[in-house]
Amino acid sequence: QVQLVESGGGLVQAGGSLRLSCAASGSIFSINAMGWYRRAPGKERELVATISSGGRTNYADSVKGRFTISRDNAKSAVYLQMNSLKPEDTAVYYCNADSLIDYNGGLGDYWGQGTQVTVSS
Repeated sequence: QVQLVESGGGLVQAGGSLRLSCAASGSIFSINAMGWYRRAPGKERELVATISSGGRTNYADSVKGRFTISRDNAKSAVYLQMNSLKPEDTAVYYCNADSLIDYNGGLGDYWGQGTQVTVSS
């Protein structure tokens, strides 16, 4: 059974930094893209950043230049370094594994449970 577990959220002052981590566990053969999404109170979930298996990255305009996504394929892990945090970055952040293939031949998209990031002004 595949699981994604996030860590690294917390409370930080504006201008500060946090690093989120997400590790996928289980009988994993390969993962296409991995990424981070967030949902702020009263808003829809939105894309933050994604990274392909080959390392190609994509960022939301609101985080470009401040956030950096990276990935360790050997560990089935994805990271999000968040710098110059703003109060509007406050949200629950979710890790995603897109088109994950397991050794049983299963294919699916998986989500972590979410980690809270709160940025105080």
